Amino acid sequence: MAGEPILVVDDNVVQLKLLSALLERAGHPVRVAPDANEALAILRSFRPRLILMDIQLPGIDGLTLTRMLKSNPSLRDIVIVGVTAYGMQEDEDRVRAAGCDGYLSKPIETRALPDVIASYLQPAVGQ
Repeated sequence: MAGEPILVVDDNVVQLKLLSALLERAGHPVRVAPDANEALAILRSFRPRLILMDIQLPGIDGLTLTRMLKSNPSLRDIVIVGVTAYGMQEDEDRVRAAGCDGYLSKPIETRALPDVIASYLQPAVGQ
């Protein structure tokens, strides 16, 4: 669903620029944050429908930040997709156990990204 706001949280500048460009080209307003503290600051004035959350961040890691956001009643409905370079099943299990609604492994397939994002933004059946 184009037009839905997205926050990308990743400490890799190249990854931030790439994902931001791809998502903006797909019609999404995008904000980026290199760490959890900046993400929290952005969330004070920007309400994304989806967050692409790198799991390995400096300081507060992505799993801890996800738990924080999902425990906040005003933020828990934001769709969070965990992104990690680790691709083992136990890594996906860890990401989902922290509260992420989805999981992507790096490197991200750039051509498929808009469709993957759209699938996470679809309303749940029955809503």
